[in-house]
Amino acid sequence: MALGVTSTVHAQGSAVAPTPAQLKPMVDQTYAQLLAAPAVKQLLEAVKADHARSIEDLRMLTEIEAPPFKEQKRAEAFLARMKAVGLTDARIDAEGNVVGLRKGSGNGPRLLISAHLDTVFPAGTDVKVKERDGKLYAPGISDDTRGLSVLLSWLKVLNDNKVQTVGDLLVVGDVGEEELGNLRGMKAIFRDHPDIDGMVGIEPAADGTVLVLGTASHRYEVSFKGPGGHSYGAFGQVPSAIHGMGRAIARIADIRTPSFPKTTFTVGTVGGGTSVNTIAPDARMAVDIRSDEMGALLDTEKKVLAAIDEGVAEENKRWNVNTLSVSTRLIGDRPGGRTQADSVIVEAAIRSNSAFGHKTLLTGASTDANVPMALGIPAIIIGGGGKTGGFHALSEWIDVTDGWMGAQNALATVLGLVGVQGVSEPLLPRRAARPK
Repeated sequence: MALGVTSTVHAQGSAVAPTPAQLKPMVDQTYAQLLAAPAVKQLLEAVKADHARSIEDLRMLTEIEAPPFKEQKRAEAFLARMKAVGLTDARIDAEGNVVGLRKGSGNGPRLLISAHLDTVFPAGTDVKVKERDGKLYAPGISDDTRGLSVLLSWLKVLNDNKVQTVGDLLVVGDVGEEELGNLRGMKAIFRDHPDIDGMVGIEPAADGTVLVLGTASHRYEVSFKGPGGHSYGAFGQVPSAIHGMGRAIARIADIRTPSFPKTTFTVGTVGGGTSVNTIAPDARMAVDIRSDEMGALLDTEKKVLAAIDEGVAEENKRWNVNTLSVSTRLIGDRPGGRTQADSVIVEAAIRSNSAFGHKTLLTGASTDANVPMALGIPAIIIGGGGKTGGFHALSEWIDVTDGWMGAQNALATVLGLVGVQGVSEPLLPRRAARPK
């Protein structure tokens, strides 16, 4: 994801909530048991030992392009690798997600662990991995192909070491996280699997970062239509679609939004007209509106839509006509939500971070976790290890030196939540299943 309406925690930003100073006793006790257990120590060492092989998966998957809505080839390759590392109960669902279930010993929670298949880059982009200065460079290599390779490594070491979790792990490589995918993959997962009790998503994020806030967004495509005419001959007789759009943009630019909850807007793209000496018969623009709370988002959306109508009315009034019209189409709809800082799923990540020597920073962005958060299902996004940069640029890179440490940390978070048979009970509570 990008720290926009796409996929990632990418960098440590400002805190959206204070990190709890004290954790629930059961969280501390569980991780003390878990991390002291020989079987778990052996498992985490296996993550380290599998690191070099997991980078082969990273290279292979990165070099299969996966533009929005065209993730099929990467999905097929990810599915094949899932089965190769022992998750035979895996398939591609109707939406295009790769879904596999690793069953627990029974009576435990069902935890979704996921990374997204798609990247922001269009078909035809050079995705060949290049190595220099100790870094791997390729579009999409960290966002979020690294997450996919970490999931595969976890599956391999869990199966190789015959570690049985108490709760189920629903392992997903999802589609539609980037661009105008509108989280379609994750929406389908939660529609089709009403028994999910929580989610841990893997994205490029600095050590210690835990995303707990899902920024909501709406995007609109706005089309202005008028009769058009010659710039000289029809002057004074017809309105201009571009002028009307300009008036609307000026009004949008004057809208004031709250700083808390952070709420933003922008006219991101514009176009229209036919020639320099034509009164434009058409114009179009795309508007992005975001907020950390739905109420503020809807209030700003109302103001933006009103500004558009006022701009059209003003252009018509200028020429005493009513021939300029406008239509709006919702092209982006990402729900928002929040996982409370004192919830078990967040405290588990904090405790695991502490065990690996990291101070926790609670952050927010727009990610796959928006969907469960909006449904009231506990969800977080954490990093999978490695230093990363250049998100959504052709120069995107990852330094995987000691990246296994982040993969260990994230796996420890997951194991605490679902429990390990004979070692620890699950921290994540089961929820009442939602009806399909």
